[in-house]
Amino acid sequence: MNTIQPARQKSGAAPSARPAVSAVDRPPGGDHLVRGRALIFWDPKVPGKKLDAIDTDQITPADDCVSESLDRLDERWKLGAFRYLMPDFRQRVHRGETFVIAGERFGIGSSREMSPAGLKAVAEEAGLELVIVCGDGVGDIFRRNALNLGLHVVQSRAASEDAQEGDVLTFDPLTRRLTNETRGKTYDPVPLTPMEDEIRRSGGIIKVGRREFTEATARPPRIGWPDSKTAKGLTSTEQIVWSHRVDKDAEVRPGGTLRVWCDLLPA
Repeated sequence: MNTIQPARQKSGAAPSARPAVSAVDRPPGGDHLVRGRALIFWDPKVPGKKLDAIDTDQITPADDCVSESLDRLDERWKLGAFRYLMPDFRQRVHRGETFVIAGERFGIGSSREMSPAGLKAVAEEAGLELVIVCGDGVGDIFRRNALNLGLHVVQSRAASEDAQEGDVLTFDPLTRRLTNETRGKTYDPVPLTPMEDEIRRSGGIIKVGRREFTEATARPPRIGWPDSKTAKGLTSTEQIVWSHRVDKDAEVRPGGTLRVWCDLLPA
């Protein structure tokens, strides 16, 4: 019978170092702001309206959801970003149009992680940061993938509706406040849960994992199944998650974010 073992360092690998503090975690009084111009997706059928329901197949077409090698992991994702919806997207981002403005239900569709990863990489290759500004509704899996990868997503219907071509915007990663300098307006987006905000402020789930790896090597996993009364209020999947919680007092609920004990599964 297989048992879950504590995390362990690969043989010959250097000890894990605690990652440097992210720019998002700057001390009070810091001046790191993301600044850029609006890049707007207009609805071709409704003049003056931002385009709704941009799905992940439009963000990253299926033919571009491939990696040719580990050295060029995200190259096709970057090349394919909005390949058909906005063929010059990459060039426009590199010119400083780093605030992607869209309507409602941005990022719906399949759960392809290549979409937020590719968008983030397009900006980073030019030394820039990308910010997605959309309506209050956004694809749930896209939103979670973006948070995990450290891509800024600002859900604010008012900000999306107000933005116009050429507007200059700033985003404060610490407070998540968005400012349209051209219009003289500020916006506070849909709030995150405390755990989501922790992941975001840490730069994404990969950085969080690296930060907590050392603790995981010294902490033995503890699995305990719920009693019958608790189990009656949980689905089968929720019972598995409940049993594998690292933080045993964490609530298992839809939309929640939990740390769980797990083992690598065969691909």
